[in-house]
Amino acid sequence: MAKEIERKFLVRNDGWRSGAKAKSILKQGYIASMDDRSVRVRVLDNEKARLTIKIGRSAMTRDEFEYAIPVVDAEQLLGDAIGIVIEKTRYRVPHEGFVWEVDVFAGEHRGLVIAEVEMRSETDKPTLPSWLGREVTGDFRYSNQALATEFEHDRHALSNTA
Repeated sequence: MAKEIERKFLVRNDGWRSGAKAKSILKQGYIASMDDRSVRVRVLDNEKARLTIKIGRSAMTRDEFEYAIPVVDAEQLLGDAIGIVIEKTRYRVPHEGFVWEVDVFAGEHRGLVIAEVEMRSETDKPTLPSWLGREVTGDFRYSNQALATEFEHDRHALSNTA
């Protein structure tokens, strides 16, 4: 069983851009969403697709199961997604032994920029880059699940300000 252990932050400025090493265009939506679990479908660069099941309520750690699926199946599932389909560009930014993923949202969440760092253990202490703003780990409103499924309910409660 795979574990997802991550911290999440709003992004203060574009200082991360000079260190970005790769980028991907993502579309993702949720076909099932509950308080402690979700089933997500994601299309990457219109070339690959993944189905992901996440289970757990911890702010930082959840069980994660991920499987490759045909892009045509993923596109059909996105058509049946709950709420909205999230559109974003994800940049990978190495920083002092960790790789930060910076998500620049488009579409309904244009202007929102969030950085996540995946860790091997909850006790890992990644050095925080200067371009990070406020930590939002555990703030469900900033989870992709909430951004997709609770968009109409919470969109005015979100802050894009780091």
